[in-house]
Amino acid sequence: MEHVELGTTGVQIPRVGLGTWRYSGGAQPLRTGVSLGANLIDTAEAYGTEDAVGNAISPIRDDVFVATKVSQTHFHFDEVLEACDNSLKRLKIDTIDLYQLHWPNPSIPVAETMRAMDTLVDDGKIRFIGVSNFSVEQLKEAQAVTRHGIVANQVPYSLTNRAIEDEVLPYCEENRITVLAYSPLAKGMNFIESHVGPETLEKVATETGKTQAQVALNWCIARENVVVIPKSDSVHRTKENCGTTGWRLTSDQIRSLSR
Repeated sequence: MEHVELGTTGVQIPRVGLGTWRYSGGAQPLRTGVSLGANLIDTAEAYGTEDAVGNAISPIRDDVFVATKVSQTHFHFDEVLEACDNSLKRLKIDTIDLYQLHWPNPSIPVAETMRAMDTLVDDGKIRFIGVSNFSVEQLKEAQAVTRHGIVANQVPYSLTNRAIEDEVLPYCEENRITVLAYSPLAKGMNFIESHVGPETLEKVATETGKTQAQVALNWCIARENVVVIPKSDSVHRTKENCGTTGWRLTSDQIRSLSR
């Protein structure tokens, strides 16, 4: 498994993590992913999967980088602290590795929210602060009012959803903010094929000796600061996703898929 630095923290995280939105696979797919090096597991209080993640990682906590999110309805100072405590209980851990603001909430001052996030770092309940679905402007506003910095922005990114390439991705690259790409397989391979063209994907898959899903994921991590977090309920698919690293698409293949 290839790794990349999380922001400027000096901490290495895998290029392929494990998403858990609408996850129902039980412990084994997650434990299999961790055993193959995909030891970043991402969840959120809004997903309702923190309990499942907690059960899965209980015997292997020291091997897992845990990321979760506080819902935007809980962005007042005391609410952030309470939400974090509740997530820690559901996850059955003492410290969250990456705690993220799930969506922007312009109705609550971001300075109040970030003050709570800084407090959680100071108290040792979280290690690093991240955001999710933040624009460049929203990132800048949050960065300006946190003492501990923002190390990641979790956003949708795939062959069929490339909106972040205009502003968010370049800003994150320039400022060394890691991009956690959710839904990197969009709505599934049939959906991607319908947009990219099955013949293009099949050609590249044949050339690389990889599956079409591995090709689509590898296209995402061709960007050096991008980590993909696909969700899979099966051991088989989890193993397939973990085979995304250790090889590289050529520049011609990337251009062909991008077109």
